[in-house]
Amino acid sequence: MKQKRAKLRQKSLKSQLVTQVRVYYEDTDAGGIVYHASYLKFAERARTECVRGIGLNHQKLLADYNLLFAVKHLSIDYLAPAHLDDLLEIHTEICGHGAATLDMRQIIRHEEKVLAALSVKLVAITPDGKVLRLPVKLRQIMQPWLPKATVSHSAVT
Repeated sequence: MKQKRAKLRQKSLKSQLVTQVRVYYEDTDAGGIVYHASYLKFAERARTECVRGIGLNHQKLLADYNLLFAVKHLSIDYLAPAHLDDLLEIHTEICGHGAATLDMRQIIRHEEKVLAALSVKLVAITPDGKVLRLPVKLRQIMQPWLPKATVSHSAVT
């Protein structure tokens, strides 16, 4: 229901996916300023849409690869506030991957102004929490979305 209300819309820009999210009253304090934790919710929604944008979804990852992604590390720089009713754009980019990790960069904007910048490292795990190497087929699916300078580990022999 929240996803429906958020009116997520996605478009592809080269290796980035852009998700739009409207700021609702529940995301703000009494003055209409977005809570710091709401940026994390917006970024999570955008990461989910990014996975969908490359042709996957969380249920497919679980069914086909017995794989879930969990946040291993996240850093965020808050640069300017968002406000009630703002239409935000979250630019999500897959920057690279390791044997079991996926690195992403996210920029949250309102109009042309950058509001927050996030650096996220996801780790692939099994449903019981064991770290799992990224399957070769999954790396191949992600390869077109990686920056051109990034070379996959499987491509080097």
